[in-house]
This record gives sequence, structure tokens and C-alpha cells, in this order.
Amino acid sequence: MTDQVVETGDVRPAGPAAGASEFLGRTRELKELRADIERAGLDTLSGRKAPRARVLLIAGRPGSGRTALAEELVRLVADRYPDGVLRARLTDPDGTPVPVGRAARDLLTALDEQAPAGACEDDLTDALRTALADRRTLLLLDDAADAEQVDALLPDTPDCLVVAVSEGPLTGISDVRPCTLGGLDAKSGVELLTRHTGSVRITVDPRAAEGLAEECQGQPAALMLAGGWLAARPKAAVSDLAKQLRADDSEGTALTRVLRFAHAALTTTAARMLRLLALAPAGLVDPQTASALVGCSVDSARSTLEDFVALGFLHPVDSPLPQYEVPGCLHPQLRILAEHHERPADLQLARARMLERTVRLLQACRAITETDSPQARQKLLDMPRALRFPTPRAAADWLRLTRPALLASARLAVADGELDTLARRLMSQLVRAMAAHIGTRAAAPDLYEIHGMVLDVAERRNLPRERAAALLNLGDLDARTGRTTDALTRYRAALDAGREVNDPYATGRAMESVGGAHQELGDFDRAADWFGRALVERLARGERAEAARLYGRIAAAHTLAGRYGEALRNWRAAIAGHRKNGDVAAQARALGELARVQEYAGRPEESLRTCREAVEWARRAEDPRLQAALHLRVADALERLGDPASAGLHRGAAEGLLGDSNLQNDPDACEIRTASAED
Repeated sequence: MTDQVVETGDVRPAGPAAGASEFLGRTRELKELRADIERAGLDTLSGRKAPRARVLLIAGRPGSGRTALAEELVRLVADRYPDGVLRARLTDPDGTPVPVGRAARDLLTALDEQAPAGACEDDLTDALRTALADRRTLLLLDDAADAEQVDALLPDTPDCLVVAVSEGPLTGISDVRPCTLGGLDAKSGVELLTRHTGSVRITVDPRAAEGLAEECQGQPAALMLAGGWLAARPKAAVSDLAKQLRADDSEGTALTRVLRFAHAALTTTAARMLRLLALAPAGLVDPQTASALVGCSVDSARSTLEDFVALGFLHPVDSPLPQYEVPGCLHPQLRILAEHHERPADLQLARARMLERTVRLLQACRAITETDSPQARQKLLDMPRALRFPTPRAAADWLRLTRPALLASARLAVADGELDTLARRLMSQLVRAMAAHIGTRAAAPDLYEIHGMVLDVAERRNLPRERAAALLNLGDLDARTGRTTDALTRYRAALDAGREVNDPYATGRAMESVGGAHQELGDFDRAADWFGRALVERLARGERAEAARLYGRIAAAHTLAGRYGEALRNWRAAIAGHRKNGDVAAQARALGELARVQEYAGRPEESLRTCREAVEWARRAEDPRLQAALHLRVADALERLGDPASAGLHRGAAEGLLGDSNLQNDPDACEIRTASAED
């Protein structure tokens, strides 16, 4: 297929030397922008210190080279900002403004600053401003949709600089003078063509080159497409292309006309792939995505994508993976071409194939971490070779590098509304892959968004079981970040959803979570009551291990409330349950907690006997950390009873266990030592 896409011959773009800037023209604009950095603002003129960062605005239509100008300005002045350059795109390729909260979180991540999962927009922007308060940083905010987006992200320090790119003026931000772009000058336009075609054809007919640059209205994006078309056809004269564009009297901008011409020159298969790239999530495409969209092999898709780079349709992404970006100025035009040439059913099918491929890649990404069992290894081997990852490290790198596209895939699948089954599978596999490679805690911000999307699908399709699961997951994330009241509200809603479909797991889990939230809020009576309700559910289903654990949670709630008699009774029930289940380690831990409550209740001798019994069970469980902790507890009890010699023996035993070579760097061992010192 791709052998017929272009005929590259021996022509290569005649670009500048490696390491030099490839930027052309805009000398006047760059001079004005650099001067604007030093310009005294309105606050300075009135004798006040500027309260916020200076904003430089570059305004222009898509395809005018506005982002390239912003990047060149950043390159020239970056050394003034030792704390680095931050970049954020404020409009998605489909034209949807990026939520300010998402942009703020991405900027915080780039700064290695953490923000709680599920934090609201105001908290995120406040955290960003705090993080930038003592830094000299340059922010490039590309494709801003409106002034409110930029204003929310402005640092509260004049030591930072913000370069904003938009289609028009950002009215509402004070003291901003937009640098409005038109086309390139004739000399720069011709030089841009020369970089693609080589100098021979330009030198032979310089007037034709100037005419072609004029037909492209000096727009860099249109000139790059024209140059790519000429580079692919070394025998074509520059005047031929200029004449054909001049003869096109259809409506549209110069970029639209050149794109239609270049699209029409492609083979049927390549033209279809180009159109379907409008479906690529976040405007990011790789060979797997392109292969799924069109239904061709991955190798064939990779070759075609490389051809598209040479033709100016795609930009390569600086990544270890073969990744490409659809230029923002081309995305809406490709969408129009797709809607004109493709039937709605075919577009839906292509989108479904792409999401199905993503689901299978996520399955393989997770499966590579689960090769301990023969069944898991065989399942991995049964996958097509194109979907497999060679190592867990390769899978983790793929997940990290494709994260923006994966999250965008989930958002698009939910927004589509017609692919809910695939959307649910995609988000389920994305959660599992992130948990396997990143960990639930580290991935919490992304997981919060994903579970929120699952909740949207569940509510839209009236799926109570999925709704309960999403609410429970969101409640857990709220609880971990200190939003206990919000978590309690979600847990109660999950309980209602679980009861609606008589889902015993969801109802039992929700009851226990409601109890945990009440305990965190200091309402120990309600906590014990809800733990008791969950216990009834577990006992009714014969879940003995879970029932034993819940007896312990009830006992802990009673302990916190000072009801030691109820606490002792429930700890004994927990111990009996663990003994019946054969869980020796859990039995030892429960005995240790029973000893603690006995001490609180004023029974020191009884507590000492129980603690010694716990040490013995911990020894049988072959758990040295637990043994050490219990030895230290016995030592504390003996000291309180006036037997320092025996206490010393137990402390020595604990130190011996903690000093084992396998525990020297164990964080749990350090925690045990710290807890003992605090006691």
C-alpha cells in the first residue's frame, strides 16, 4: 500500500545544520515580543510593583505559524528563567477547551508537585500559583480558548513570564498587547519551500516559487504541504503546482485548498488513513492506532505515517516510541474530509476498531506483569505478536508515554455515547494496567477521572451495579485525600445502588465503608453500628474470613469509644474466627490488639499473658516483623509491672529480629523501632 503513497526519489529537505534553529522569518515580531518583556507595565508606571506575571500574546489563525513563533521566542529567552519552561495546550484537537483543573494538574505534575486526587479547580490553581511563587519559570500556554483559561493559570509573581497563543485577543487580561500574525514575507516563504524541494527547482523558476508562496498566502502550514507535495514529485515543476492551485476556485482558506489538493493526490488507502486520523485521540497517533483505524498491518501503517511526515501531514513526537501528532490546524479540516468521504457507520466502525485495539493493548500491558502462573503465561502467548510487550519495563514505558492518548480515548469513548460497552471495557483495563505498573496511590489523580467517567456511563445507561462500583472507588479516593464527608456521601449512594440490584458484595462493601467514614469523623457509635450491619451480611453469605476481620473493626470502634468490655468481646470473636480459618498471622495480630485493650481496661497481668501468646502465634506464622512488634509490647508491659530484666530480654529479642539482614532496610522494621521509641 505505502509504496505508492509518494515517490521520494533522492530529494531530502534542505534544512539548516543540526542544532540550529529551523525557524524562518518573523524578525520584526520577535523583536517586538522581546522588547515587550522589558516594557514598563501599567503598574510600574503608576509606581506599584506588578502583582502577576507579564503576558505576551501571539494571535493568529491556525496554520499561521503562531505556535512556532512562540516556541522560537521561548528558545531565545529561556536562559532568563532558570526554573525551566512549562507547556500546556488549552484546547483539544476537536476544539473543546481543556478544563482549567486538568491543565493546572498537568503543570503541577511537570513541576513534580503533588495535588490530591479529585481536588477542585480552585485548589489546583491555588497549588500551581503557590508552586510558582518562588520560581522564575516561563509558561507557554498554547491554543488558549479564552481569557479566563489564561487568567486562572497566571503566576502571582512578576518573576515568571507567560507566552499565550490564541486565535484572537484575550480581552479581560490587563496590560496585554497582542502580536497579530499574517503570512510570511515572500523571501521566507520561498525559503520554506526550498527546504522541502531543494534549491534547483526554486533557482530555475524563482517567479513561480514566489507565485506559489503567494497562492499559499504565506501561511507556513500551507507552504509545508505544498513543499511536501513537490518533494514527493521531483520531476514536477513549481509552476505546475502554482497553476493548479490558482485554477481552484473553491471556497476556503489557502490551507484548506492546499490540503484538499494534497489529499486528492494520495492513493485511495493512504487518503482514507489520512482522513481517519481525525479520530485519533488527543491528535496523537502511532502505528497501532492507524492500523486499527484503517484495518491494515502495523508495519504498513508505520510506513504510511512516515510518508505523511515527509508530506507535512504529521509532526513526529520526541518520544522513544514511534508517535506522531496531527497539527492542530489540520485536525478540523481532516474531520470535514472524513465526514464528506466516509459514511457515519464506517466512521463509527473505525472508532470501535481503534478502541478495541486499545483495550487489547491494555490487556497485554497488564498481562505481562502476571506471568507467575502457567495459565497467565499461556494467555499472554495466545495474544497476537503485534500486541505483545517483550518485557514488563517495555509495557510500563508504553503506558507512561501513551498516557495522554489513553485518557483522551476514554474521554472520547464516553462522550460518543454509542460505544458504552467498549468504553466500560477500556476504562476497566486502563484502571488495571495503571494499578499494575504505576500503583493505585501514584495513579490516583488519573484513576479519579476514570472512575468519574465510569460513573457517567453507568448513570447514562442506568447500570446500578457499575454505578455502585464507581461510587465506591471514588469514595475510597476521597477518603484517602481527607475528604471524608464527600466519601461518606458517595458510600451511601453506592449502598443505595447496590440494594437496587440486590448486589451483596456492593452492599456489604458500602456498609463497611460507611462505618469507616463515620469512624474517621469521630462518630464511633455509628461506626460500630455500620460495621455490625456489614458483619450480618458477611455471616449470612458464609464469608468467615471477612466476618473475622469485621469483628476486629467493630472492636476497634468500641475501643476508640472507650467501651472496653464490648471491644474485648469482639476481639475474642475475631480471634476465634481467625483460628477456625487457619489464619495464624491474623490470629497473632488480633491477640496483640486484645492485649492492648486489656491493658486499657486495667488488667496488666492478663494483657501480659495474652501478649506472650500472641508472640508464640507470630512465631508459628513465621512473621519476624510481627514477632518483633509483639516482643516490644511484652517488654513495655513488663517494665510497667516492674520487671526491667525480663523487659530487656524481650527488647533484645526484638532487636535481633529487626537486625536480621533481610530487615535492615525494611520500612516496616523502621516503623516498629519508631513506634517503640515513641511508647
